Amino acid sequence: MIQRLNLFCFVILFAAQASAAYITGETEHFLYRVPSADEPYIDTQRGSKAFALLGTKIMLSEDCGKTWPHTADFAEAQDITFSVILKNGNILFATRQRLFLSTDNLKTHREIIVKRPDGTDYLPHTPVDPKNPGWYFHSLDGEHCFEVGGREMLVWGNYCNVLGGSVPVNIYYSTDSGETVKLAYAFGQNPKFQQKGAKPEDPMLGDPANPLIARHIHNVTYHAAENAFYAVTGDIDRGHGNEVHWLRGTYDAAADQWDWKLVISVNSNSRFKCGGLNFIDGQICWIADANGLAIANRYDRGVFQCRPQDITDTTKHTLLFNPGYESANMLHEDGIYVATHCAPASPYGCGIIWSSDSGKTWAQYDLKELAPRSGCRINAKNSNGWFRMDLRKGWIERAEVLFLKPKK
Repeated sequence: MIQRLNLFCFVILFAAQASAAYITGETEHFLYRVPSADEPYIDTQRGSKAFALLGTKIMLSEDCGKTWPHTADFAEAQDITFSVILKNGNILFATRQRLFLSTDNLKTHREIIVKRPDGTDYLPHTPVDPKNPGWYFHSLDGEHCFEVGGREMLVWGNYCNVLGGSVPVNIYYSTDSGETVKLAYAFGQNPKFQQKGAKPEDPMLGDPANPLIARHIHNVTYHAAENAFYAVTGDIDRGHGNEVHWLRGTYDAAADQWDWKLVISVNSNSRFKCGGLNFIDGQICWIADANGLAIANRYDRGVFQCRPQDITDTTKHTLLFNPGYESANMLHEDGIYVATHCAPASPYGCGIIWSSDSGKTWAQYDLKELAPRSGCRINAKNSNGWFRMDLRKGWIERAEVLFLKPKK
């Protein structure tokens, strides 16, 4: 009897501990949950599939994370900074400086070497500090696959030069489900983001032929009506020119060539320092994280909307909502906008910005029990209706995964 009682108490205690680690809650507009730390870290999702990491394993679920029938050993699992599930089921994932592809549900995987436009290998630099090779492939946004000319294109840019060492700032693409990954655009050499301890004669990082510099890329997305891609970058002017740019790129599939044009280049206290670009009914919508010196005690922040041809004309912009604080992450799907606060720049511990009616009304929620956290890499809803995003300590160090499900 005593043994049964002890076992019963152990089960109750274990259940209480597990419950404490698994966070759930709700607001007026959505349900939310954060899996416990001993569950797989779901790095990306698509439909009913989810790609995750746990310890030194990579994992694939086909039922939104309920079960994990596909697993593989991968020693650098905790260094994964990017992953995407392609339409044909291929999984492309990256550590800090290496890119891998699995075409058979993780039974095998092989390294993918990025190609330059001329077909030669684009290899990562040799880091001065081997522990800091930089983040070549990590993204701030979460959706990278687009239907272009009847086939899927994968296009993304790296959010880098914050943790892990200095790297070049690039846009990458694939037209064959990750079998081949190429450079779509390479930014120039930013003197403020070179390797610490590099010798004067060591080559600088970046494209020496491009005068345009950036610290990192916030967002790359596609507008089907124009058959064009848009990319936005950060950060500030550090004495070597503006780092905030909007680019518009078109892709010639027959020639396998890109044509990129500069739309606008500005300093950091501007609505153009932003992310979360979404194209909705012929309008472009974005959210600003302006953070330079305030002008008349005002920051040029908010959720803005305009026609693509009016991007550079601020008099033709419509301010849909001003959250008051920095944000560079936003996703629109099925009339719902979900965006996030940057925790170090906001009084919100874990701020979620939400609209359920296509931007007519807005709400902000502070999920304080998760604080302090910043959300990024927002994925579209899975087949069970849950959005997924990374939660980051401070701004960019990996912490947990947050799922949000609209109530209606």
